[in-house]
Amino acid sequence: MNADLNAFLAEQVKHRQLLVWRVGALVAFFGAVVISMAGHGGAVSANSIHRPHIVRLAISGIIKNDVSQTVRALKQAQDASDVTGLLLVVDSPGGGVTGGERLHEAVKRFATVKPVVVSMGDMGASAAYMLSVPAQHIVALPSTLTGSIGVLFQRPDVSAGLGRLGIGVDAITSGAMKDQTDPTSALTPEGRQMLQGLVNDLFGQFVSMVAEGRHLTEEKVRSLADGRAYTGRQAIALGLVDELGDEDAARLWLRKQLKIGNASYPVVPLIPEHSLYWYQWPGKKALLKGLLGGTFSSVIDREGLDGAVAILQL
Repeated sequence: MNADLNAFLAEQVKHRQLLVWRVGALVAFFGAVVISMAGHGGAVSANSIHRPHIVRLAISGIIKNDVSQTVRALKQAQDASDVTGLLLVVDSPGGGVTGGERLHEAVKRFATVKPVVVSMGDMGASAAYMLSVPAQHIVALPSTLTGSIGVLFQRPDVSAGLGRLGIGVDAITSGAMKDQTDPTSALTPEGRQMLQGLVNDLFGQFVSMVAEGRHLTEEKVRSLADGRAYTGRQAIALGLVDELGDEDAARLWLRKQLKIGNASYPVVPLIPEHSLYWYQWPGKKALLKGLLGGTFSSVIDREGLDGAVAILQL
């Protein structure tokens, strides 16, 4: 009986040791994958080939203000001698003004030395249109929603609700405008005028970007820039896009610019589109929306957006 028990216990120890080794191997494997992905995050993809090729950058979903990785990757591709052009694939309703502006400047710098073409999907509006205008050529589908040139600053005011609850908030400020972005303080006429001035200045910058990129007068852009969106078919008539078509049409334009006859000329992702990290998992938002319901969908989509935004409101 003791011999059987000892044999059983010895077998259990072996199983545990084997399990520990397997778990350790899995941890080491996934750790190596994560490190490898992190090492390639700011450069041309892991598939990078050391011969002439086009880089493809996909901008989708809400544009956040922290776009440092993308800006760095564009700079590296701009400076790389084997990168000949940029295919920018946009499917976004817009987002943060700062993020859109930083991407606009990065694309503009790239376009001064190498050709850039934009292919718009369902949407390429607001901040997404802002980052697209430095390209030499913009292709949109007839049904693409684009334009929506404008700036939005939302300032919640919960002061009245707090008052009904018997809660008061005293703000000790160094100036009359210091608390005018605080939702617990009532917005004064002077505060509204100050915030409107911020929006107007950001809007003026947006208009200037579109006028320069699309070779239009500022008066013309302002006549189109009341915040409304246009379909691709409407936008081409207004000079906001250049061609109706899909990504294949954009690739064809770029090949013609580069005088490339070979349709199989390499097109390499600028940034890997897949990640093991939960916060970058493409299905995360769909899961959250399914759990929380449609009421919170717009909140989930706009998570992390602060301050002034250029976004298409549907």
